[in-house]
Amino acid sequence: MNPRTLFATVGRILGQMRHDPRTMAIVTVIPLVVVTLLHYLFDEREPVVSFIEAVMLVVFPIVVMFLLTAVATVRERTSGTLERLMTTPIRKADILFGYAIAFGLLATVLAAVAAVFVYQVLDMQVAGPVWAVLLTAVVSAQLGVAFGLLASAVSRSEFQAVQLFPVLAVPQLLLCGLFVSRDQMADWLRVLSDLMPMTYGVEAMTEVLGSAEPTTRYWRDLGIVAGCVVALLAIASATLRRRTP
Repeated sequence: MNPRTLFATVGRILGQMRHDPRTMAIVTVIPLVVVTLLHYLFDEREPVVSFIEAVMLVVFPIVVMFLLTAVATVRERTSGTLERLMTTPIRKADILFGYAIAFGLLATVLAAVAAVFVYQVLDMQVAGPVWAVLLTAVVSAQLGVAFGLLASAVSRSEFQAVQLFPVLAVPQLLLCGLFVSRDQMADWLRVLSDLMPMTYGVEAMTEVLGSAEPTTRYWRDLGIVAGCVVALLAIASATLRRRTP
């Protein structure tokens, strides 16, 4: 990769997002509204409400960044911006990882704002250190970015990118342990759950909830999520087309 072209791509995308108030509102406001509603929906009952708030720090960044990244990247392709870049000497990896870094920084902002809010305002009760909660949320947000870039790489329109959301994200939401404990799932559902990256983000956050210090299992789960991010970006780079059909 060429650092100059890579960071030029990052700067261009961040500049566009900075002038898009709707995107910034989605990233900084909507997650706080939803987690507040959940907090009072469960009538502040502990430890249930803290578990839900902690898990949402994993789930929400993945969902939001998936949709934002997929739609924004496909829009760049359909508007011709991406194809014009591809006619220059810039490499596909520079473009894709430029998008990944830019949206990854946005995802970090989302995760950090949400984490500070649930700690300081909603008084989330977590046994583990604050930095582990934030790290888990940030790495999980990168997973959403990677899924979004993969979806955009195989989509011809924004509508197609959104259509991939139920395929790639909804099964993970259902099987990650948010609604039903994985220990209570049928064996075949547990096997499917083991194959889904979001599961390991939720499990890592669950470890932080119950342990004063990060455990070996926590680092293993977080490492799996990070590995999936790298793998998804590599696949997206390989499937990125030079021209839109």
